Amino acid sequence: MRKALGLLTALFLVLGFVVPVHSGTAPQKITLMEVYKVLKSKKFVDLTHSFFPGIPHWPGFPNEKRTTIYYYDEGIGTMGYGFLAHYYCHVGQWGTHVDPPNHFAKGKMSLDEIPVTQMILPLVVIDVHEKVAENPDYVLTVEDIKAWEAKHGPVPEGAFVAMRTDWSKRWPDPAKMKNADENGVAHYPGWSMEALKYLYEVRKITASGHETTDTDPGLKTSKDIYECENYILSHNHWQIELLANLDKVPEYGALVVVTWPKPKKGSGFPARVFAILP
Repeated sequence: MRKALGLLTALFLVLGFVVPVHSGTAPQKITLMEVYKVLKSKKFVDLTHSFFPGIPHWPGFPNEKRTTIYYYDEGIGTMGYGFLAHYYCHVGQWGTHVDPPNHFAKGKMSLDEIPVTQMILPLVVIDVHEKVAENPDYVLTVEDIKAWEAKHGPVPEGAFVAMRTDWSKRWPDPAKMKNADENGVAHYPGWSMEALKYLYEVRKITASGHETTDTDPGLKTSKDIYECENYILSHNHWQIELLANLDKVPEYGALVVVTWPKPKKGSGFPARVFAILP
């Protein structure tokens, strides 16, 4: 059995599946508390940037506005104590965020319609950071995926596949993230259409993510071409943009947990993403 399947099996068991200990024995179930003990013993890695006004974002969106509407030393009511409360105003696609299908595709799933069963998945990390260091315009290819599979086996069905470029080390500098030349053309890495089709159509993954502001490379987005993002979302899949700390997780064997608020018919929102290491 491939590594990491032990933890996945434990998680599946709590949903009612059973597994024989050895031939001739009755199937046994594992309890939620036993699963919790396993999870508690593992290392957790936060894959999320903190967001605040001025962070890198798609240039067509406005900056975040944040206002303190209550503060501790402002007594409230007869008891005379206060509290801290902020008013946040930002687009859904802000910081590390989720793009649901309806962000690009009318009539496809919105944030509140994505099932919670898709929020904990096997994590696959395809590492192309050395190629990106040599060429910031690099796009992840099918050959990169097959090189990963030569080491780890086929990409698991239902997985979340993240592209590691180490681009997140440029955060939170908007100029470094965009990496524009003297003509204003952005130079940052992205996915290739062929790689995405292989992952979604052949390997049947659930979702994907990356460290940059866009799915498509800067050379395309500078021409307002977003065909790779459109492909993912129009096929009723979701993605995570502006991931962090992918250099701190293994290429295979971890789980990823991806969560976000539940605005009705929501088209995007900041997400909290973390990995549970094997």
